[in-house]
Amino acid sequence: MTNSSIEKITINNSEAKSLDVNLQNIEQLKQIFPDIFSEGKIDFSALKAILGEAVDDSDERYNFTWNGKTKARQIAQTPSTGTLRPCKEESVNWDTTENLFIEGDNLEVLKLLQKSYHKKVKMIYIDPPYNTGNDFVYKDNFQNNIKNYLDITNQLDSSGNAKHTNTDTSGRYHSDWLNMIYPRIKLARNLLNDEGIIFISIDDKEQSNLRAICNEVFGEDNFIANFIWEKRTNRENRKVVSSRHDYVLCFAKNINATERALKQLPMNEKALSNYKNPDNDLRGEWKSDPATAQGGHGTKSQFYTLTAPNGKNHELESGRCWLYTKPVMEEAIKDGRIWFGREGNGVPRIKTYLHAKERGLTPETILFASEVGTNESAKNNLKKLFDGHAAFDTPKPVNLISTLMQMGLGDDDIILDFFAGSGTTAQSVYELNQVDNKTRKFILVQLPETTNAKSEASKLGYTTINQITKDRLKNVIKGITVTPGNKNDLGFKVLKLDETNIRPWDADFDNLEQILQLASESIKPDRSSEDVLYEIFLKYGYNLTTPVETEIVNGKQVFVVGAGALIVCLDDDITGEVVEGIAKLKTDLDPETTQVVFKDAGFADSNVKTNAIQILKQAGIEDVKSI
Repeated sequence: MTNSSIEKITINNSEAKSLDVNLQNIEQLKQIFPDIFSEGKIDFSALKAILGEAVDDSDERYNFTWNGKTKARQIAQTPSTGTLRPCKEESVNWDTTENLFIEGDNLEVLKLLQKSYHKKVKMIYIDPPYNTGNDFVYKDNFQNNIKNYLDITNQLDSSGNAKHTNTDTSGRYHSDWLNMIYPRIKLARNLLNDEGIIFISIDDKEQSNLRAICNEVFGEDNFIANFIWEKRTNRENRKVVSSRHDYVLCFAKNINATERALKQLPMNEKALSNYKNPDNDLRGEWKSDPATAQGGHGTKSQFYTLTAPNGKNHELESGRCWLYTKPVMEEAIKDGRIWFGREGNGVPRIKTYLHAKERGLTPETILFASEVGTNESAKNNLKKLFDGHAAFDTPKPVNLISTLMQMGLGDDDIILDFFAGSGTTAQSVYELNQVDNKTRKFILVQLPETTNAKSEASKLGYTTINQITKDRLKNVIKGITVTPGNKNDLGFKVLKLDETNIRPWDADFDNLEQILQLASESIKPDRSSEDVLYEIFLKYGYNLTTPVETEIVNGKQVFVVGAGALIVCLDDDITGEVVEGIAKLKTDLDPETTQVVFKDAGFADSNVKTNAIQILKQAGIEDVKSI
């Protein structure tokens, strides 16, 4: 920005589009290997020389590839010029909620979230299409995916079914699915913080391919588990083999970021029943554990004859050693922390006290139906929210998602689900917060995928799946009793994917003449100031739930974001008095830094526009731009 003019954001500016992932990767490479760059380009021969034997460029090296992979990678790295438009009328508790429900193609939405939510998500759970042959899997468009999304959604064939299914008669059956999932997984990883976890539901058809993709995107060393979920308990006799389980694949962003990548699960009734207090120990309930360990790990001081309080000597079994040295063991016996049975003649065992530390259960690789629910129980649960109607065919159980959240999500963390379906993830957040009074938050993304004309949902009047999701969330909220002191955030903001609000940011070269004629009107006529404000949030990297105050300054509407970190005025006929009022707002609020955005054609005249820079600079505002 020069001292005499306001910088106008054009289509070439970083603020006009989502994060350029490719540019970000290059910058990171510069930080690590500055000597491999020559005249701004990467010298691969220099990079190979630095990496030495770590480079494998032989023709027969191990790799995972398919038709279209290069294009899928390019699509992930292509910034989006789209936006998310706020929809207050379809939201619940808009002004206070920190939960988001976004309607749109999740590829474009993931791109748009890159600046605002980079490394801010603790856990991702997704239930993508399983590639059964009936899934809605449309091809992404490298040139204009927003227009592609707007064109494709709501298309039906003559039977009322979605046109863009991926049938197994397709010559690229697996490739089409891989080209769909690969760029989305790559973009999603950027949103996870360093301790982040991703869980992905899948079945046998694509489980091996999904594992290979995650090995590439997250790294094999960050694999945690491939959980088996018991999705049904009855036998399916129509099949050659009755399929009783699906998978939940789990990877960490960085498995070494914490001591334990997954948290322990809360103690259940079965585990708690092991803790008793038969000797009325003042330290409370306890369970007994072996007082010996494998001898190969023991020191010389752990091999001895143990004498019980009643004089009985206890010898070690072959290959075992005592858990404690003799002095420590004698002190534990004296303190009543070693159990010899009710009569005092039993094998010595160590007391493990329930309340000595925070207890939990280590997650196991099998998620049993009795603990997390089945497909059938999930469907029955959903029916209760829709007056007995099956509004969605394949929901996941709330208990399954809640269990995964207890493993991977902290008390105040964000969970992202960009294949939201019927909204099980949101219900899990609401209900878990209600139980333990925590403040977990969700971001849900759902394509406005058309419902099958013959489905129960269609008969109920739902034309798209996202309508079902929103109604489910509203019905869940209605069913929760608000108690005093509970911090549960019972609301959600609705935002909808669309083309940019800013006319010059549309690169429509087929209609260039008309665009040039309308160049003075930078904001599209059907867009509101709040539409533009939320696009600025996305392009500047502000959280979509950042508090917004509206001030009237000399008759003009001014948005004050984040206690003055960002001030936006998109009205027309901005005078010097308005600019001075904005400068005073900054002085009164006293934020560390302030960014100001105006509409480029919004100033009363060129003198006001020129003087605005100096007025704001005197108030300590250096970052002033126009759109």
